[in-house]
Amino acid sequence: MWIADRWEDYELLDCGGGERLERWDRQVLVRPDPQAIWETPREHPAWKKAGGRYLRSSTGGGHWEKKALPESWKIRYRDLTFQVKPMNFKHTGLFPEQAVNWDFMAEKIQNAVRPVRVLNLFAYTGGATAACARAGASVCHVDAAKGMVAWAKENAKLSGLGEAPIRWIVDDCAKFVEREIRRGKTYDAIVMDPPSYGRGPGGEVWKLEENLYPFVKLCAGVLSDKPLFVLINSYTTGLAPSVLGYLLNLLVKEKYGGKCSWDELGLPVTQTGLALPCGATGRWFSE
Repeated sequence: MWIADRWEDYELLDCGGGERLERWDRQVLVRPDPQAIWETPREHPAWKKAGGRYLRSSTGGGHWEKKALPESWKIRYRDLTFQVKPMNFKHTGLFPEQAVNWDFMAEKIQNAVRPVRVLNLFAYTGGATAACARAGASVCHVDAAKGMVAWAKENAKLSGLGEAPIRWIVDDCAKFVEREIRRGKTYDAIVMDPPSYGRGPGGEVWKLEENLYPFVKLCAGVLSDKPLFVLINSYTTGLAPSVLGYLLNLLVKEKYGGKCSWDELGLPVTQTGLALPCGATGRWFSE
């Protein structure tokens, strides 16, 4: 398991009973987590002091029960700053376990000793965009949600990257990649965080199990002659990390050589000293 254990402003205090207890800087939240199927005695005092708790509805969806919680606030990860805020569907605008991938990408970019062009697809609020730009890459940030791209721009500014070479694109990711191929554009690295299920702006249905293989195959068409890395994230329940590794072996390694690795992502749990699994990542990288 790749564990994101270098945070100072985020801490997974405890988890169990289908929930996680988290500290986001000075704010404490309780959010649902289907992976935390074990029971916990909830001895950590913060369980009773949380400023906000997301409660699921029996009919679907849910709502935040807030005590003393600001609308939004900032947290830092190393030299990056992000705005977080409680949103619908329990989200805060940041997946802290992804920090271990930010470090991986930053190291690869810094050690490349050459200009690096990164394509970040399904880029959400731009954690990977900021990490790659901070490491010295030029980044093309693509997401179909206009609000998420605006949020990502704000995060870049908060991190001192307002003038960094970042292209901000609001578009369907597959259609954008198709156009880049026609234009002859290439990238040295690709990051993608595709949803389990979704609909495009034209009503197109996306199902990860059906669409991921052709999508990764399509994206391989915009890789440069000497690519640096390709990284795939997945939060789809039941999709093993080795599936992502298998795709990368078939679609990238067979052509470019290099190496593939894959594993679960995890967050250290303060109360138990164990780690909570939080999705999967597959990585291809040049040697």
